[in-house]
Amino acid sequence: MPSPYRAIFAAPGTKGFSAAGFLGRMPLSMMGIGVVTMISQLTGRYGLAGALSATLAMSAAVIGPLISRLVDRHGQRRVLRPATLVALAAVAGLLICAQQRLADWTLFVFAAGAGCVPSVGSMIRARWAEIYRGSPRELHTAYSWESIVDEVCFIFGPIISIGLSTAWFPEAGPLLAAGFLLVGVLWLTAQRATEPVPHPRREHTGGSALRSRGLQVLVVTFVATGAIFGSVDVVTVAFAEERGHKAAASLVLAVYALGSCLAGAVFGLLHLRGKASTRWLVGVCAMAVSMIPLQLAGNLPFLAVALFVAGLAIAPTMVSTMALVEQHVPRTELTEGMTWTSTGLAVGVALGSSAAGWVVDASGAEAGYVVPVVSGALAAAVAFLGYRRLSGPVPTEGRAEDDRHRRTDDDERVA
Repeated sequence: MPSPYRAIFAAPGTKGFSAAGFLGRMPLSMMGIGVVTMISQLTGRYGLAGALSATLAMSAAVIGPLISRLVDRHGQRRVLRPATLVALAAVAGLLICAQQRLADWTLFVFAAGAGCVPSVGSMIRARWAEIYRGSPRELHTAYSWESIVDEVCFIFGPIISIGLSTAWFPEAGPLLAAGFLLVGVLWLTAQRATEPVPHPRREHTGGSALRSRGLQVLVVTFVATGAIFGSVDVVTVAFAEERGHKAAASLVLAVYALGSCLAGAVFGLLHLRGKASTRWLVGVCAMAVSMIPLQLAGNLPFLAVALFVAGLAIAPTMVSTMALVEQHVPRTELTEGMTWTSTGLAVGVALGSSAAGWVVDASGAEAGYVVPVVSGALAAAVAFLGYRRLSGPVPTEGRAEDDRHRRTDDDERVA
């Protein structure tokens, strides 16, 4: 491991919570694509598969920030465990209804309930922010490391989920994703020493991290960015099936994630100067442009190469996003703020996967790749329009209160 990455793990407990976070985030890459594969295997209806994946993502988008706000106020252990149990019960209901070929509406009910899955990545990043607050170089490396972990999940998650659902039984992918979630959350919440101190004193203020104008720009941009990810997943599965190699979709999507993983690893080694907002804008535009070559994909090898190149822009953009969230959101609302970016992605995934599913059903897989192109163009447009909010002076609202409470929080941690 390069020395900057080795250095951040010198702090006690960091290896444990990062490992737990890896397991807890596997469902992020497995559940949606697992549902698409399962339903397409059982019914052959990509429209239904995309709509269910969209329902799952939209539910997570609505419930996720609420869970994270409760975490900021009451702590990770007290909130994540019951939320995870509700999500697991809903996933079980979804799998049973799909296996028994029950009415479509029952699938949508349980898919909506599965939205209680917590944003484990936000929980891990909040722990890093607590440890390396005031150390921007180490925090940049830590955020880069977590982006690498995210992409490793997206390399292996689709392979495992699609592979099991096609080679074993259709429900196998989502079932294993649920198992990863249970183990990851229980392991993470058992590690109390690195858990950020909750802030119950803010419980009755009625404030939300989303009141930050900078965060609003990030969230709206990430709705369009999420549509890229959601549509690419659905269309790639259909593209591979049309060519008689449906299982190969997992390998192609893994190459997409591999490009992001390698870019994130290099990005974390750099000692960057200049504004994070500028790096973020460049990253969003690069993601948009990288969708254009997908229109030329006539076979799986070409598609894999095009997606690898497209993936190079993802992790650096995500790292810059987390830096901007940390700048624009008070630390007492940091977990919620990070979750709002995930919420934007989830809404976009829902819209993108649903739109892509209907386009594939109507016109075929190749036509479906117009959806990520349009989504990328929208993301770039919003990023340009909102750039001034991110590049201007950082709002000071909430910072004075953060400073007043920091010593009290430290005393609570010691106690």
